[in-house]
Amino acid sequence: MAAKPLDLTLELVPRARFDVVELRSRFAAEHQACASYPQCLYWSSHTTAGFLDRSLAARLRAEQVPPYVEAFRALFPEGAGYQHDRLERRDDLDADQRAVEPRNGDSHLAFIASGLRACVTHPNRSGESVFFVDLDGMVEGRPRRRLTRLIGFHDERTVCSTRLEVPVSAHPIDSVNLKDPRLGLYDRLAEFVVRAGVSRGRLRIDLDLAERHSALTVNEYETLLMKYDLAEVLRNPLRFFAEKSRHALANPRAVPAKTLDYAKYDFVRVLNKSLDMLRLRGSIVEKALARTLAVPAARFFRMRRSVSLLVSEREDGTYGLIEGTYQSPILVQWQRAPRQSRLLDVTLTELR
Repeated sequence: MAAKPLDLTLELVPRARFDVVELRSRFAAEHQACASYPQCLYWSSHTTAGFLDRSLAARLRAEQVPPYVEAFRALFPEGAGYQHDRLERRDDLDADQRAVEPRNGDSHLAFIASGLRACVTHPNRSGESVFFVDLDGMVEGRPRRRLTRLIGFHDERTVCSTRLEVPVSAHPIDSVNLKDPRLGLYDRLAEFVVRAGVSRGRLRIDLDLAERHSALTVNEYETLLMKYDLAEVLRNPLRFFAEKSRHALANPRAVPAKTLDYAKYDFVRVLNKSLDMLRLRGSIVEKALARTLAVPAARFFRMRRSVSLLVSEREDGTYGLIEGTYQSPILVQWQRAPRQSRLLDVTLTELR
């Protein structure tokens, strides 16, 4: 009889605010303990640190990962006037929390725009790199505590599926927190998992194939971040780069078209300089970024049409959905939905 999945917790200490860690080499002993399992699931409990999509990670060499992520970090410079960073306006924080809360709107937006994931699976092969990307690993020079899960398993079987209809506003640019208790959607998902009796697995949420101009992510649903900063980015992807650009005018919003032209020029200069320094001209990094920059705002980012949520054992010994303190599945749209709602296909799988 095959052994049950092996579930391990990994703790990382960031070396810098922006840090990329290849987990297989950093945690060689833990991966050796999983040697008998052909598959591994990786999960991050954070909203500014996660994993590259496997399809992209498989095409990048280790030295190409930092410049690829740096391009998205350049879009969202630190301290570029994010509403999320105006802590005095944050109703979700008390006085003690405001004193220690990091100003990291840039890291949240880079996580979302670059398509970083909180939960991925990889074949358990020595040559299969697994990159943990940390966008906010230091606060005032002190490293943050970063936790991930590594689960070795033999195979994954589909247990059951369902469909959800998510109401969205008539506004073309909108974001919906699927954990909003007023919707009741997350409670339905939690009950769906409990009824299935799965002890370890994944809950995969996909946009219906007919849905357009929308995406899914897992991040912090903080009102200023979602309703102001992310909305600004969807209207003008170079908005915050323009804010920090050396050519930007004193009031970028007064002349948005001209400022956007300046920002595009500066962003391409920064990008080309990085590619030249790292000898990545003509590489998959440049080609992927060129495709990203060549399309309008609706496809500017690498946001995904699906997210996965971890199902495992909780601290109280029960089984169900596992989430980081600030993690929420979020639906984002940049054009109006035809019906003022969007359809999601939900699939529960079991790791064996």
